[in-house]
Amino acid sequence: MSTPQDRWQPPERADDGDGDDGSLTHEVLKSLLGAWALNACSATETTAVEHHLGACGPCAVEALRLRDAVVLLHPAEPLDLDPALRTQVLASCLGRRPPRIPVPEWAAPYDAETARLDALLQDFGEAEWHTPVHLRWYQDDGQRTRTTTVAGVIAHLLTVDGLVAAALGMDDPLRTYLRDTADGAPAASVSEVVGPAARTEAYWNALRSPPGPEVRTPWRQQAHGLVRTAAFAAGGATRGGRTGGLPVPYGDFTLPLREAMLDRAFECWVHATDIADAVTYPYAPPAPRHLRQLVAQGVRVLPGALAERRRSGLASPPERLGTVGAPGRSLRLEIEGSGGGDWHIPLDSPGSVGSAEHEVAHVALDATEFCRLVAGHVLPDEAAAGREGDTRAIHEVLAATASLSRL
Repeated sequence: MSTPQDRWQPPERADDGDGDDGSLTHEVLKSLLGAWALNACSATETTAVEHHLGACGPCAVEALRLRDAVVLLHPAEPLDLDPALRTQVLASCLGRRPPRIPVPEWAAPYDAETARLDALLQDFGEAEWHTPVHLRWYQDDGQRTRTTTVAGVIAHLLTVDGLVAAALGMDDPLRTYLRDTADGAPAASVSEVVGPAARTEAYWNALRSPPGPEVRTPWRQQAHGLVRTAAFAAGGATRGGRTGGLPVPYGDFTLPLREAMLDRAFECWVHATDIADAVTYPYAPPAPRHLRQLVAQGVRVLPGALAERRRSGLASPPERLGTVGAPGRSLRLEIEGSGGGDWHIPLDSPGSVGSAEHEVAHVALDATEFCRLVAGHVLPDEAAAGREGDTRAIHEVLAATASLSRL
């Protein structure tokens, strides 16, 4: 057992060294080379060692050798984990011991994307939380922008995820916050605040000071609660079918729970990318099987989005009306990459069926580029897509894809 005398002591200053009074001797500086190579010296010691290396050839050679050894012992590795790693580890664990209450397949992407975003946030300091973030989406025929902060984005996710929380019988964070900040006055009626954008604005406007790191805790707890509640609710139904169909009101429209959870997973990934861009940090797409679910979700709602733009006068009238369920004019949408697939999008009515025999146009683009378009991060005519056939049909489908985005 070591005694107090055996413990490491700071190197003593010498009065008769080869520098000014109080400088470190050659022997002391040489003994610090190992710590210097490991970046374990104090600022003063680092300055002294590096000044010495400029004048002492043998120590400079030794320092270089030690630095090379440190690189071999600790190879540089990217801080980003493979997005598929979490899925692989969980699959391995669950293969050995299946869960009593499994996470439904439609909730798995949300589970994974919230975990990835939480991992990105965990080492953020105060400055990063207040870094400006530029949110973008496509509305009518142009791109809209809104600037907030990293903390503001998490507050946005917290508030919109609250739509799903309320549908599952959990606490609504917007209702709770407005109630707790009312100071005895009647809180704003949450029932009058509908839709993701309105809820976000209501939450931001109610804040007494800009949000900071404290917003991570309620967002994280709510995300865990959503996955847990969805899993337990689905565990009591056949394959989660009835629970997955639970309606989640979004204001102007309603989504079944399974689609709402995919919607929240998609937005979590998109906004995680917005945050990563703001702090200049790389961020990978979701795992391939999750990306495939998100792409399929976007493709599923495309015919309805095209019909809505037509009703708003933003798309041309249908060329021909067909019988519901019958094949009609179609655009072939080819999504390339690990999350891709091949679909025929009906052009004249969401009730008709896409058909290869009635194909009038073909669009091919990468899965991540398709998702960027769905998020409104790229304009329809600027998307990196291969295009062939009816140019008007192509533009209108790409515009309908971008119109799926929102604040």
